[in-house]
Amino acid sequence: MTLTELKYIIAVARERHFGRAAEACFVSQPTLSVAIKKLEEELGVTIFERGGSEVGVTPIGMRIISQAQKVLEESANLKEIARQGHDPLAGPLKVGIIHTIGPYLLPKLIPVQIQQTPQMPLILQENFTVRLLELLRQGELDCAIMALPLPDAGLEMKPLYDEDFVVAVPANHRWAHEKLLSTDELKQETMLLLGSGHCFRDQVLEVCPEMSRFSAADDGIQRSFEGSSLETIRHMVAAGLGITLLPISAVMDQRAQQTDLVKYIPIKKPVPNRRIVLAWRRSFTRTAAIDALAQAVFSCDLPGVTMLPDEKHQMLSAFSA
Repeated sequence: MTLTELKYIIAVARERHFGRAAEACFVSQPTLSVAIKKLEEELGVTIFERGGSEVGVTPIGMRIISQAQKVLEESANLKEIARQGHDPLAGPLKVGIIHTIGPYLLPKLIPVQIQQTPQMPLILQENFTVRLLELLRQGELDCAIMALPLPDAGLEMKPLYDEDFVVAVPANHRWAHEKLLSTDELKQETMLLLGSGHCFRDQVLEVCPEMSRFSAADDGIQRSFEGSSLETIRHMVAAGLGITLLPISAVMDQRAQQTDLVKYIPIKKPVPNRRIVLAWRRSFTRTAAIDALAQAVFSCDLPGVTMLPDEKHQMLSAFSA
């Protein structure tokens, strides 16, 4: 039994497909299949149910995969323990970040982090929340910057900052010169949303739940379009296709660039917002690196957001999507 074989079975369990799992592991499918078959023979059990378009996991296979994740996590900790014997800040830190935070935080964060901890380069991966949580559990990431709520337990978290949502409308919209808007006023508008998989889409739907149950007979939202990123949606707003909600961090640096095309309007209290946190596995031992990354975020100039440097980190256990 090898760590590589354990990585293979975790990949297959995640992808539910041998070909996609092989691609994710950067090996050929025969190589992966032979290794998994060898492991099953060694253990004397069947881990996967083969056949059909999707690979299934047997009940005993689920237990084995769960244990394999723990083994890989603990093996990764061996390197971290050794590194801490020299300098806990020395060496790369593998950081995940969701799509609706990365483009706005990273340009501010990276220069600050380089200045404060140049010996700790950040290996960055931008992805969906669900995928980042998987990579955290597997030890492929050390920590991740995400937005609450999180559909997982067993992690530690440190609150970083809160940010309000604002309404973005075309410059020629009838609301373009309004000072404040209520969420109820959004019901009759064409709303632009991120596609499925983005947690910010779910947060917008919490603000405007009418969108999730729209039909031709409804008196609510007239219709909605989907975009692949907040920047794509912003351009769709500028083109006059509809309105949208944006986090304030995605707005402040854009005011001067798109004043003639897009107008941003605050929302009346209670203002919808989101909390951004830094999350990591409870077993991750390089806590000084976590603290250094959080301090770098607190040092960033992010107009409009409320930094939370005095918040105590707490167990992430009771949040659900």
